[in-house]
Amino acid sequence: MKEVVGIKFKKPGKIYFFDPAGLKLNLQDMVIADTANGEEFAKIAMANKLMPDEKIVEPLRKVIRLANKKDIRQNEENKAKEREAFNIAIEKIKKHKLPMKLIDVEYKFDRTKILFYFTADGRIDFRELVKDLAAIYKTRIELRQIGVRDEVKRIGGNGVCGRELCCCSFLSDFEAVSIKMAKEQNISLNPSKISGNCGRLMCCLKYESDVYEEKLKRLPNVGAIVKTEDGEGEVDNIETLKEVVRVKIKDGDGYFYKKYNAKDVKIIKNNSLSKID
Repeated sequence: MKEVVGIKFKKPGKIYFFDPAGLKLNLQDMVIADTANGEEFAKIAMANKLMPDEKIVEPLRKVIRLANKKDIRQNEENKAKEREAFNIAIEKIKKHKLPMKLIDVEYKFDRTKILFYFTADGRIDFRELVKDLAAIYKTRIELRQIGVRDEVKRIGGNGVCGRELCCCSFLSDFEAVSIKMAKEQNISLNPSKISGNCGRLMCCLKYESDVYEEKLKRLPNVGAIVKTEDGEGEVDNIETLKEVVRVKIKDGDGYFYKKYNAKDVKIIKNNSLSKID
């Protein structure tokens, strides 16, 4: 077991484990941490806690100190400089007529490097832009091309559910999301219903995917012929989470529909054509 703290460098970001170096740290404390890129300003997202060795990636970097008034002031100044650099970079992009969209600017805490995040449809020759920015700021300049999901994550916003976007609040990594997940959950395939603010499939489709996948293995497909207490019939609809099937059963010259628990019906012929691809 080893004592660690969890820290975040940005609100919508990962929690990283650090060695508290003997400091007793509380949630929301501001600290200066030692990183591969030098000293960084960060916030405590998990107070001191003992963690099993197998869950820790060695070597652990250390928290240098609690942020003092000077550190906090420098961080605030960096934020102001980021806004200024954003406007200047926009002007330079227009000057060079580059087909790119600037998304965000990030100053490293010690101001030894400035990162400019942008989106573009293809590769961009931004060498002249870098020269212009380096001449203005006299420090290292790095331009990073990001995807539409990362763009929305950095900009922020609310989803159709009315809550803050998952990628801006707690998601630390983007997982693969497929149209199959929407089909398994019997969600309308209307793009406006299953797409997030970024225009890609909503991340939340992934949350219940494993549960649906497991339950669907135990359920007959729509169109399957099953035996019920009322006779043979064809599965007309499935309520996956409840594990309930609606069966269409012949009754004289007509049909009637009835719901059954999936465990109470016996599959005679499973229609493979209705399986989700």
